[in-house]
Amino acid sequence: MLTEEQVASFRENGYLNYGLVLTPEQTAELRDALARCKAGSSPQAAESNRNISWGKEKGFVVTQIVNMFQAEEAFRRHLYNEKIVQMVAQLIGTDTVRVWHDQMQEKPALVGGPTTWHQDHPYWPIIQPADLVSAWVALEDADEANGCMSMVTGSHKWGPKNGGTIGTITDESDPHVWGPDYKPEWIPEGESVKVVSQPVKAGGVVFHHCLTWHGAPVNRTERPRPAIAVHYMPGWTRYEKEPGREHLVEHHITVQPGEELKGDFFPTVMENGVVLKP
Repeated sequence: MLTEEQVASFRENGYLNYGLVLTPEQTAELRDALARCKAGSSPQAAESNRNISWGKEKGFVVTQIVNMFQAEEAFRRHLYNEKIVQMVAQLIGTDTVRVWHDQMQEKPALVGGPTTWHQDHPYWPIIQPADLVSAWVALEDADEANGCMSMVTGSHKWGPKNGGTIGTITDESDPHVWGPDYKPEWIPEGESVKVVSQPVKAGGVVFHHCLTWHGAPVNRTERPRPAIAVHYMPGWTRYEKEPGREHLVEHHITVQPGEELKGDFFPTVMENGVVLKP
């Protein structure tokens, strides 16, 4: 369980680097399941598997696999990790937690591309309100050299910007030049853009609010940087169909617009304050 100070820090900053949450055995099990999925030997297929790297025309790769829990039982069990779910419930302030979707993002050694600065929720306009919290768990040590995430402190309070895409400053001649590319009018009076790196050991978790600005630099090391993010939503999250806007997992939605989003593909992992079993 989180302390009152940790919850207050999250609500003020928009993120919380908690540290280790998985055992070495749990982390290894997820790495093995990821290897099977990438090799095409999982029992079922995930929702999608694609290169989403910003800069992929230059050879950069960020492998994104959505809904690993559809492909591998280890990742389904991970959705229900008691410690993670309890902490998410505290951070949101809810006694009912469901899964919007998960996604594996791996930056391969040497060619792992940058993740452009963005906010999550504007990419998810079909679900409201913007109260989701993501639990980002590293499956290998993640640091600045191999592309750990960075956050902008307090940015979750500034509202949605530019459809979620903040943009990224880079310099071809200097890989260390990297940061959010924003318009001054996006920053409220009296606020400033403070970028904070979020290194985490394998099995560690970083939580972030769905409106927090975040991104990740390139991986120039010989170490891969795989991580699994589970996007958790409170029980009051609604499906709100928006004309012209779609989402990869929308075809799994069976409720009507305005109703709470639930169903087999959006598992309830906590109900009435009790973490459920897979």
